[in-house]
Amino acid sequence: MKIAIGSDHGGYIHKAKIIEYLRKNIHEVVDFGCNSTESCDYPPIAKEVALNVSGGKLEKGILICGTGVGMAIAANKIKGIRAACCWSDAVAMLIAQHNMANIICLPGRYATSDQIIRWIDIWLSTPYSTEERHKKRVAEISEIENEFCK
Repeated sequence: MKIAIGSDHGGYIHKAKIIEYLRKNIHEVVDFGCNSTESCDYPPIAKEVALNVSGGKLEKGILICGTGVGMAIAANKIKGIRAACCWSDAVAMLIAQHNMANIICLPGRYATSDQIIRWIDIWLSTPYSTEERHKKRVAEISEIENEFCK
């Protein structure tokens, strides 16, 4: 799988371990920054990851900031993106299965690298639900997007 990854300074300490793990598991990873623990703005990084996922250049995206929330808000401004915050094994499964999240947003300051990698693994290995109720809800999200986003 081709995966985009990006972090701000709040998630930087986890990013190298995540990339190493993904590459060991036969994934292609493209890193969109940042490249240090020096304070930086997260919206441009979230935008690049989201544009590459929405445009089909890369299949899924991983974003890490202090809480995951800022990255999710920014990424969800891009049409076709379903970026969801994750903080547990159950949430990792459900954002894939029920919400068909194509970007996972993670809390770099509130989780260990091992937890984050486990959540990514669960998210990547959980198939999207084929149940009509979940497909219908995701379609309704797309309808809202089509109506209000250009």
